[in-house]
Amino acid sequence: MTEEKENKKEKSAEENPDFKFIVRIVNTDIDGERSVIDGLTSIAGVNYRISRIITNDLDLKPRMRMGDLTDDQISGVADYLEEISERLPSWLLNRQRDLDTGDDNHFISSDLEMVHRDDVNLLRKIRCYRGIRHETGQKVRGQRSRSNGRTGATVGVSRKKIK
Repeated sequence: MTEEKENKKEKSAEENPDFKFIVRIVNTDIDGERSVIDGLTSIAGVNYRISRIITNDLDLKPRMRMGDLTDDQISGVADYLEEISERLPSWLLNRQRDLDTGDDNHFISSDLEMVHRDDVNLLRKIRCYRGIRHETGQKVRGQRSRSNGRTGATVGVSRKKIK
């Protein structure tokens, strides 16, 4: 299996001498063998629909490999992601009507993780039901917790030993 991967990498380098095996966009390493659409989805905050919009707006071939993109195209994708809040419709953004500013934003990469952490900390701070559930490590969104999601030393059904 590893020989196949090495042969595939050698073929990629032979076909295109500028082939990049790892493409770095917005602090995320993307495998150069993946297609542009699939590669962009490895960035936190970018789903399939958004990656499709990016490839259409920048006139990129969706099935083209990430490693075959030129430096100008990679910088174009990075610039598009920097101003993504202005380019996408508000219903597609992942942060609508922000609590602090009231703006519609779209966060990606480490910014998304930071905002999520801040939201959970706010829930804990105001001591709401969801915040308490987060603190205790229980299910937050109303899932069943009596029989599923047990952690630690749980008590199960005890059976009598057969003689």
